[in-house]
Amino acid sequence: MEATAGFGFISLARGLVGIASVLAISYLLSYDRKRIDWRLVGGGLLIQLVLALSILYVPPVGALFEALGKVFVKLMDFTGDGLDFLLGPYASKAAGFSFLLHSLPIVIFFSALVSLFYYWGIIQKVVGALSWLLRKVMNISGTEGLVACGNIFLGMTESPVLIKNYLPVMNRSELFLVMVSGMGTIAGSVMGSYVGMLGGTDPAAQQLFATHLLSASVMAVPGSIVIAKMICPQTEPVADKAVPEWGEEGHTNVLGAISSGTVTGVKLMTNIAAMLLVFISLVAMVNFITCDLIGRYTGLNDWIVEISDGRAEGLTFQFMLGMVMAPFMWLIGVPMGDMVAVGSLLGQKTILNEFVAYFQLQQWKDAGLFLSQKSVIMSTYLLCGFANISSIGILLGGLGVLAPGKKELIARTGVRSMIGGALVSVLSATIIGMILG
Repeated sequence: MEATAGFGFISLARGLVGIASVLAISYLLSYDRKRIDWRLVGGGLLIQLVLALSILYVPPVGALFEALGKVFVKLMDFTGDGLDFLLGPYASKAAGFSFLLHSLPIVIFFSALVSLFYYWGIIQKVVGALSWLLRKVMNISGTEGLVACGNIFLGMTESPVLIKNYLPVMNRSELFLVMVSGMGTIAGSVMGSYVGMLGGTDPAAQQLFATHLLSASVMAVPGSIVIAKMICPQTEPVADKAVPEWGEEGHTNVLGAISSGTVTGVKLMTNIAAMLLVFISLVAMVNFITCDLIGRYTGLNDWIVEISDGRAEGLTFQFMLGMVMAPFMWLIGVPMGDMVAVGSLLGQKTILNEFVAYFQLQQWKDAGLFLSQKSVIMSTYLLCGFANISSIGILLGGLGVLAPGKKELIARTGVRSMIGGALVSVLSATIIGMILG
């Protein structure tokens, strides 16, 4: 696999084309193009660019994210101690990495930690500081800043709870930002699972992906604001620009917080496992029809294997998605030889979910199907978000309970919020790819 080439004129040009493409799509989807705040857009892009450059090229910032990555990996190791007690010799990775045994249980432990850190007030302080910065630079309301930054740690249905008293009076633009920021980011409770999946049994690989996933999660916050405010500009008065107070979770002590987080983690782990089982099985069923039947008896499989130099198995669901998305992957700077593979991953994430896509990324990475390390890193950013079709229903259910009067508005803007969330991840991947070269 080729290493990244480093920043240069070609990578800069392709990166600028990619950024322009993402902004053009957002512009075309906009509800009111004349009211787009280009100063906000420029400020958000500048924050993302500074973050990316700092993480990759400013030693103190890079060291900070690297240290956070090490902390993440160490916390994952603690989960292994719990697994050793429960499973004994079956918990060992000596026989290979198992997603069910070595990655999903991390969700439970991290969910408990997030609940504990919330109870101690750690998350509130970090989110409050980031929210203050965004309000100053991008001129958004306190509620918008709080929920956007809260998505770094919380899921797309948990983060809106932070501003549940404000949701019923939020205007369309504010509510749309809540939806896009939920779609364009991931929860801290599942990030460890992604690290375990992509890093496998290699500590160095785990740390690398932990650093990039943390970076992607932070970069998605200003990116969410940029995309959301382009698609749905602020055209109505804001009810209150003050910073809202944090809600109470109702935990009376540390044990209550840990117990609540654990129960949530168990539900999340079960849900993820069930979705993966169903979606991967459905993909296998579709591949049987398209590849084993149609591709085999029409001779298309042999042709596809030949033109892909053996990197594609035939007329599979993954190959078809990759071919559809490949031109867009060229626009955002994905290396030529990996455009179909990376495009396929984005398609799988959007149609199915990010867990299926990350699982596919891990399989293809381990099989050596990527020609460039840059493609793997860009894919890590590209998939880092909850933007998929099923998330529209999840958002409608979650936000509909918190703000029943906004249900119709949420339903009307659901598809655009999903596209916006996907564009957030694409924007982060484009900026990182431009800098990596």
